[in-house]
Amino acid sequence: MPLVNEQITDAVTQTNVKVVAEAPAMAMGTIYQSMAQATAILFQNSVSAQQQQNTLAQAATNQGVMQIY
Repeated sequence: MPLVNEQITDAVTQTNVKVVAEAPAMAMGTIYQSMAQATAILFQNSVSAQQQQNTLAQAATNQGVMQIY
């Protein structure tokens, strides 16, 4: 088995440790991004529903006024 320079093995080991150490933070970042996107879609859907309800209320009011006159 050929010998490998200690500086190379040390650099690879440090890189592996760095990647493993950063994995939990990356996972939490992904979770936070997913939660933010889900919350944004939730608010977008609630605004859309409110706009549709307002349109329906205006149509109902219009029909009521037309029946009065």
